Amino acid sequence: MTRARNLITDVPGLRVGNADDAALGSGVTVALFDEPAVASCFAMGGAPATRETDLLDPDKMVPSIHGIVLSGGSAFGLDAASGVQAYLREQGIGFAIREALVPIVCQASSFDLLNGGNKDWGRYPPYRELGFQAAEQAGHDFALGTAGGGYGATTANLKGGLGSTSATTSSGHQVGALVVVNSIASAVIGDGPHFWAGALEEGMEFGGHGHPARVTPHMRRLHWKGGPQPATTIALIATDAVLTKAQAKRLAIASHAGLARGLRFSHALFDGDTIFAAATGRKPLRDEAAEFTELTALAADCLTRAIARGVYEATALPYPGALPAWRNLFGKDGKD
Repeated sequence: MTRARNLITDVPGLRVGNADDAALGSGVTVALFDEPAVASCFAMGGAPATRETDLLDPDKMVPSIHGIVLSGGSAFGLDAASGVQAYLREQGIGFAIREALVPIVCQASSFDLLNGGNKDWGRYPPYRELGFQAAEQAGHDFALGTAGGGYGATTANLKGGLGSTSATTSSGHQVGALVVVNSIASAVIGDGPHFWAGALEEGMEFGGHGHPARVTPHMRRLHWKGGPQPATTIALIATDAVLTKAQAKRLAIASHAGLARGLRFSHALFDGDTIFAAATGRKPLRDEAAEFTELTALAADCLTRAIARGVYEATALPYPGALPAWRNLFGKDGKD
């Protein structure tokens, strides 16, 4: 058995690829499924930027999808899915309607247009090509932090980034999270170094600091970007369980608890917090009620951990006035 990577790709049946542009200050992350996956999503932020999410509702006809994109670029970034579609079409992958083949690719984008990168791209944004490149790169190992869809991500007080974790349920189901942490608020308690996710950390995956002995009122004061500046945390939860679309939607809904635990705060008016949930269908649920309940709990835990890991692994953007990365302030090994 392959050693766990502590990445979403520990879930059998999917691969992840990144593409980013340092001058642009943005990028794209793509999850591709080896076989069409049952999926759904749930958006709780007040300003989501999404593509092909209505078809994920349980009452809609399309039974499964081929890929999910998490990108920067706000509404401009939604072009990335077209690049992924082009890649899949070249591979002969898609939903067959007589002789037509339509790759089904869903997407959410985060707002990173004010991070200092050059967004003067001319008539058309570059995200379609970045989407194609990310799909070409899809594999089981991929970079975290300032990479892919997390390249231009920021939080209220630190550089954000791409995070991922995984876990195994007591019944042997695999579950994992992939997240672009571009939060309106903060992933750390006070000025850091402790993460709000500290109580759920596995090993030293984001520094091993745990929680402070006491969280004071001063440490609980709100950090947020302020004003009408959107900032979206977008994520994918994946599992190898056999799920219906209705169960996938419930998994996406329940996973928002992990987003709320990993950040203070979430689901605000000017963010578009959106979570996809996908099932690769490798392992049936034997005791549906008990096993699915545990799956939803561990999925939320994975997302909480992935949020901290995305910030922990990030490096600062190479622009004047850019926010510091966690590692700039507290060191690569997590020590003060």
